[in-house]
Amino acid sequence: MTNLITSQGLKRLQDEFEYLWRVERPKVVQGVSDAAAEGDRSENAEYIYGKKRLREIDRKLKQLGGRLKVLEIAPAPPQNPVRVSFGCWVSYEDLEGNSYCYQLGGPDEFDVKQGVISIDSPVGQALLHRQVDDEVTIRRPGGDLVVYITEIRTIRG
Repeated sequence: MTNLITSQGLKRLQDEFEYLWRVERPKVVQGVSDAAAEGDRSENAEYIYGKKRLREIDRKLKQLGGRLKVLEIAPAPPQNPVRVSFGCWVSYEDLEGNSYCYQLGGPDEFDVKQGVISIDSPVGQALLHRQVDDEVTIRRPGGDLVVYITEIRTIRG
């Protein structure tokens, strides 16, 4: 797994860690404490749910803390990129004329809804180091997809 991340991606992970540690976890701990004070814990749904939520938060904090220790901010891509590299936005079209646009980021920041895919993904690997007008074959479980790169830039278009 790649340990590179964009500066924006690192900030989002740090913000999530801080929120869980300073806001969410203390709130859940207080809720568990209040529920425990009500008596019988074996049938206390708030206590049981609170303990479960606390385990989820602690697991996420451990995972985030471990990743934050090893992540490195990737160098910014060149202003006028010629090749697809980490942090670039790349637009491409398939043979049916469908257009796609994604930023290549690290595995810790991928979010397809936000247009960020991991350079470790099959799509990211297929696009990496390619140029405008290159024909690229993306290997997918449902069959290969042939696409043509139409644009590479450093900001979302």
